[in-house]
Formats: sequence, structure tokens, C-alpha cells
Amino acid sequence: MEQTESELLALRREKLAALEKLGVAPFGAAFETSGDIAHAREKFAEGASFRIAGRISAHRDMGKSHFVDLKDASGRMQIYLQAKELGAEAMEIFKLLDLGDFIGVEGTCFTTKTGEPTLKVHELELLAKSLRPLPEKWHGLQDIEARYRQRYLDLVTNDQSRAVFTKRFVIVREIRRFLEDRGFVEVETPMLQSVAGGAAAEPFATHHKALGLDLYLRIAPELYLKRLLVGGFNKVFELNRNFRNEGISRKHNPEFTMLEAYWAYADFEKIADLVEEMICHVAEAIIAMEGGAPATPERARPPRRVNSSSPLQFQHRDAEGNVTRTINLTRPWRRARYHDLVREAADADWFEISSEQRRERAKDLDVEILPQLADFEVTQHVFEKLVEEKTFDPLFVTHCPKELVPLAKQNRQQPEVVDVYELIINGVEISPGYTELNDPVTQRRRLLEQAGEETQKVDEDFLLALEHGMPPAGGFGLGIDRLTMLLTGAESIRDVILFPLLKPKRVT
Repeated sequence: MEQTESELLALRREKLAALEKLGVAPFGAAFETSGDIAHAREKFAEGASFRIAGRISAHRDMGKSHFVDLKDASGRMQIYLQAKELGAEAMEIFKLLDLGDFIGVEGTCFTTKTGEPTLKVHELELLAKSLRPLPEKWHGLQDIEARYRQRYLDLVTNDQSRAVFTKRFVIVREIRRFLEDRGFVEVETPMLQSVAGGAAAEPFATHHKALGLDLYLRIAPELYLKRLLVGGFNKVFELNRNFRNEGISRKHNPEFTMLEAYWAYADFEKIADLVEEMICHVAEAIIAMEGGAPATPERARPPRRVNSSSPLQFQHRDAEGNVTRTINLTRPWRRARYHDLVREAADADWFEISSEQRRERAKDLDVEILPQLADFEVTQHVFEKLVEEKTFDPLFVTHCPKELVPLAKQNRQQPEVVDVYELIINGVEISPGYTELNDPVTQRRRLLEQAGEETQKVDEDFLLALEHGMPPAGGFGLGIDRLTMLLTGAESIRDVILFPLLKPKRVT
């Protein structure tokens, strides 16, 4: 008869009391290991000794002997316990253990008749008693929201979910390595700002009591990073957390991770080359680690390289393993002008017809247009719906309208556009890059136009810095969460953020 949750909890408390009665510390102490479990498996040799630690993930009772799976973040190893070897006292402690408990063991390597590398245990130590059973006996959390709310359980019970985050760690590490190898220095800029600048977004507001000052969580680090160009740093980057008080969706979380970098004396074309090379470098690093990766995630099935000798292509697959999309990252990536792409999608005369005709055509193209939208915003909605959402292989969209990017430099031949790119992959913008505006007079006018009547939103300290002289420069942002989605096959941003923002669970 299956036990209820309350009965299981009560039984574990009874075992806790029994361990304490035996004089066993149920929450242990430090335990020196030979390395993680993956190290023990890699160095496995008949007769070799190892000390390993981890959670009990499976138990097979053979009477006087027991086979147990021990698991840590690096992998799993079978251990073998025998009453004759361990002694009656240790076996009495072992009988009070449960799935999910942490133990440390020392033992000798041998291979079972079925060929399984195994550690014959000579010493056993309880390191931490688990007072609650793990979900579904290690089959993982079935409720999607529970996986986000209790990520620690998701990571414990779902190898595939943990693999996604391991890839995310590699992505961040390789980005740092790539930029540092090219002379960029990593910096830190304020997360609390008196003016929320660097992007057009709704900030989170707070108040500093001691200074009596209203502050905002940053929406972008851009204006502070440009101050460093004024200060003489030529290549800077920051892997930063940004906060935007806006909606939550499959592609958006109020707290997210961005890379921003600035390169003095460069322009958006050189920045595009840099970003293209960097993303391919990171993709190759993910491919290299996938050789021994565990099975693919249920909701975040990693892309798979078609084969190592082929172009840099990845296949996204659904939960049943069916290919849903192939994304080709092979260089060089396509570059096309914004206006040309809109003409391809909405007809060649799009920019020649009247504003009202554009609105009517947008409706005919099944693009929702609100009455309050400015004319350039109508075009942008058409672009997002008909170009961005339908573009999967990498595409640098260049020379966008100046109204869309107030911090970028105008094109000399076409003053109505700015020297920028928007990198689209897999139907979303992954990275914007600019030839940065370093003219303080034009910058002031652009910021005032953006602020409208709310002139207090103009960062006067940034404009003051700019008036002291900023060198010509190129800069870019790169969404780390979206890049991770691309390289792991995740369908939701929540699958690549360890602790996404959720509504508090209502207590009943």
C-alpha cells in the first residue's frame, strides 16, 4: 500500500530521532573527497581507492548486501555495501537512510558481472539527512510551474535541466574568455541609478532613505560604459543584470542578463564581425561539450550539430525527438538593410505610399496597428511581424530609422537612418550594435525628443561627460538568456534562468 506524504514525512522524522539516539550527527560535517563522481569514473581502475560523496538516488536491497547509486552534479556511480565488510554498527545506520540523503563513502573499485564500475564501500558517513522525499522518486517534477518555483528539486531530479544550465555557464565563461583574449576589460557599473537611461523602458523605482533620493534599478549600463570611453578605456565590457518593469512572456523576464561592450575607434561593421565570430566560438564550445552530454531535456531539447565536418548547423527537436527547425550558423552571416527587408515583406512601394496607406496595408498583411502609433512604429510592427519573427538563420539588419535608436550615429549618406545592426536569429533579436553617437549637441537633442515633456529623464551627467570628448566607437548588447535559448533549444526564457520571477504562491 502506497504511503501518503504525511506518513512519509513522519517516517523520516522517526529515522532522524533514531539516528540521534545512536549518537549519529544527522547533518554531518566536512568530508574530504578524492574529487567528484565524474573524476572517480574517469580514473576508475580495478583495486583503486576513492572517497566520494553525493545523494542516494537509488537502492537495490539484496538482503545482506546492497547496491546504491550515489549522485552529484557531475554524474552517478554505483556503490556496493555488505554487512560483513561494514560491520553491524554501520549497517544499522545505513538502514535508517533514505533516497535523497547525502553520504560520504570510501571504497575500492571493482566491476560487476554486468560490467558496471562499482565502489565496494569500506567506510560510510552520513552527511545530511533529507527530511522530505524527492519528487516522483527521482523521475522529476511533472508540474512545469513547480519546476520554476522549486528549481533546486528540478536540478536534483532532472539531469536534462541541469545540462541546460551547465551549458549556460559555459556560454558565459567562453564569452569572457573571447573578449579578454581580444583586449577587452571587464568592468562594473551602478545598478542603482538616479536616471534610468540607455534604453526606452519602464524602470523599477526605489528610494534611498539616508540621501532622501529616488533611484531606479538600471534598464541598461550603456551610459556609464560610455563614460569609461571618455575616461580613456578603449575596450570595455560588462556582463550585467538589467531590470525592466514590463510584461512577462516566453521571451521576456523582468530581470535578465545582458552583455554590453564598447570598442573605441571601431564602427558597427567591425562590431558585427566581432559578434559573429564570438557567437560561433561559443557555439563550437557547446558542441565540444555535447560529446558526452546526457539525454536531451524534455522542454529544452538541445540543438544538435548535424555532424562535425558539416557547416555549423543545429537541429532543434521536440520532446519526441522530431526535428522542428535547423539553424545554420555557418559564416559569413547575411547582412541586409532595414528598408530593403521591409520592401521585400510589405511590397516595393512601402516607403513611397502615404502614412494612411501604410496603415491600411499593414491591416491587410494581418499586422495589428494601434491608432496612437507613429508612422515609423507602424513600419517597425510590420518589420517585427513579417521579417523578425520569420527569420531563423542569422541576419544582421542594418541602417535602421534614426527614431528607433537615439544613441546611434546617423549615416552620412542617408541622414534618415543610423549606422546600426540588429542581429536576428531564431525569430528574435539577439544583439543590437551601433556606431555610437559621440556628438554631445546631437545627443542632447535626441534625448530631449525621446523624453518629451519628461525632461528630468535626460541624464545631464552623461551629456556633461560627452562634452569632454568621447572617441568614435562601436558598441553592442547581447542577450545572454536568448543566446542560451538558441544554443540549448529552450522554448521559454524561464527554462534558462535559474530562478525566474513568478507570482507568490497563494497559501490556502
